[in-house]
Amino acid sequence: MSASEPMFDRLEPLLARVQRPARYIGCEVGAVQPDWSKCEGPDGDRVVRWLLAYPDTYEIGQPNQGLQILFEILNERSDALAERTYAPWVDLEDEMRSAGLPLFSIDTHREASAFNLLAFNLSAELTYTNLLNMVDLAGVPVRSRDRGPEHPLVIAGGHCTYNPEPLADFLDAVVLGDGEEVVGEVTEVVGEWLAAGSRDRTELLRALCGVEGVYVPAAYEVTYDGDGADALVESVEACWETAPMPVPKRTLPDLAEWPYPQSQMVPLTEVVHDRLNVEVFRGCTRGCRFCQAGMITRPVRERPAEQVSAMVREGLARTGYDEVALTSLSSADFSGIAETVEEIVESDTEGRISVSLPSLRVDAFGVDIAAQVQKGRRTGLTFAPEAGTWRMRQVINKLIREEDLYGAVDSAYSQGWRRVKLYFLTGLPTETDEDTLGIARMAENCVTIGKRHMRNPSVTVSVGGFVPKPFTPFQWFGQNTEEELHRKIGLLRDALRRNRNVAFKWHDSRASVVEGMLSRGDRRLGSAIESAWRKGATFQEWSECFSLEMWQEALAEEGLRPEHYAYRHRTEDEVLPWEHLDAGLHKDFLWQDWTDALQEVGLPDCRWTPCYDCGACTGWGVEHVVASAVPPAGGSQGTGQDLDTGGLLPEVVAVPVEVRT
Repeated sequence: MSASEPMFDRLEPLLARVQRPARYIGCEVGAVQPDWSKCEGPDGDRVVRWLLAYPDTYEIGQPNQGLQILFEILNERSDALAERTYAPWVDLEDEMRSAGLPLFSIDTHREASAFNLLAFNLSAELTYTNLLNMVDLAGVPVRSRDRGPEHPLVIAGGHCTYNPEPLADFLDAVVLGDGEEVVGEVTEVVGEWLAAGSRDRTELLRALCGVEGVYVPAAYEVTYDGDGADALVESVEACWETAPMPVPKRTLPDLAEWPYPQSQMVPLTEVVHDRLNVEVFRGCTRGCRFCQAGMITRPVRERPAEQVSAMVREGLARTGYDEVALTSLSSADFSGIAETVEEIVESDTEGRISVSLPSLRVDAFGVDIAAQVQKGRRTGLTFAPEAGTWRMRQVINKLIREEDLYGAVDSAYSQGWRRVKLYFLTGLPTETDEDTLGIARMAENCVTIGKRHMRNPSVTVSVGGFVPKPFTPFQWFGQNTEEELHRKIGLLRDALRRNRNVAFKWHDSRASVVEGMLSRGDRRLGSAIESAWRKGATFQEWSECFSLEMWQEALAEEGLRPEHYAYRHRTEDEVLPWEHLDAGLHKDFLWQDWTDALQEVGLPDCRWTPCYDCGACTGWGVEHVVASAVPPAGGSQGTGQDLDTGGLLPEVVAVPVEVRT
């Protein structure tokens, strides 16, 4: 059988022996059927075939908007087609390896070798071993240096690629930033290479260096100041003349020109975030110092309110969903949020549509609208104060006052909600036990507030261990050890045990250690990642599969130590592994913000204050692409702490947060 022909007949007998076979059949409502007849025309040799991959299970990856957007854009082109693939769960992988079946697409069930590019969306470091596993299942050598012209290019995009160095040995190319325009330009470069009949893979990689936003690891040489486990990066130099230095991220200037996805897929089986998702804007200027997404996606770019309304209206009619989420990093900051929500509610004459507003500002508008749109489906609200004391919230620049939170909680309980979830981080810079126990105090105060309105209010406290990320002010911080994170979790568990109205959940501190190493690691970690994968460390985001012991053994075999990558503070003059990549933020801005954090100095949202010269707007000629030049009304303007918060109030998600276990 040719690799370009469907292989479902070989796959189908295996599906009866695995969990959730619907993960592997595709057939979603709204899915675009890729047109393989393009490859048979006179220009068929120029048609570039993309296999878009998500390195986790179907139910986690299918709702990913980025993958769905690129799927549509590529299939609209005459010179490209795209299909999707997801990581097969361990049961199907065993069956595939026993039967000799390779990784396949779920749209037409073709072998991965039928495609020119295997393109991964990387949103979590613990999926790195899944990426290697999928490349291997595809029949492709895991290391880029071992691939020939007959193998697909292995590329990646997503937030984790802002430090792709731990994967540098495995990736042929990386896309920094927004992908809508880049995929077209990459398609043209690859198409020309295919049409020319070249067998020189390096020639193609050199050409890809010329695409803005594309980083080719092989084009750069890294040197270290020694050979030991504690050696630091000494320099990163471009070794090809086509390689830019630094590599700039790609920023989509106008979301209005890209109203995707236009046909969101409706899965046939249960997935996370199973609802209509409409992106209202990209970027965030709140300046939370722990938040990589808020830093690397600047500047803010809003979608026109009328376009959002049209996408909601048409999407609900097309999909049959009864819930829509208006997505962004801080939905209440969308200058057309009030009008958009009101329009959705007023058009819902049958009273069946639920509107979800992630990161909704809780002021008078927020709670009132939330009560209106949730109607009778009031299940729970999630607030994210992130830290238990005002001192810590100034350190992390999450300028939320306790009275703001308590006022929002009171409003929620008074209007019929019975459950409140509070999300926090522990292990933050300068955190003390008093700060940690402040989390318990806030939870107990919320219970007290709830009892004014009902007999048994429910408060869930969810705590994650803080992991510093590249291109944030905290990139220089040495994270807490696994033992210290575990101790702090114990403090909270003991403090909350006596309150029956509080449920306590926490992230595995062992996984935080591995995430921290991979987040800020250099190229030397590649061998350890490969070793951990070969030991069987796949699906490391899943608690039942995670193994710290495998990672420890892999690191020891390569002569590396977690202390060097995760626990060590960096200095201002240290060359960071991602120094040759450009997220659009000045390094001196980030260092000053780190210094401000240590001095407990908060900074208001730069949309409503003078520019801090972070660098994100350089070259655009605009500060931010927003419809309103004034901050949303309704927020409190002072803190009582000699600092103007700009009206910042607690963030809330108006639906329960889906948590994978």
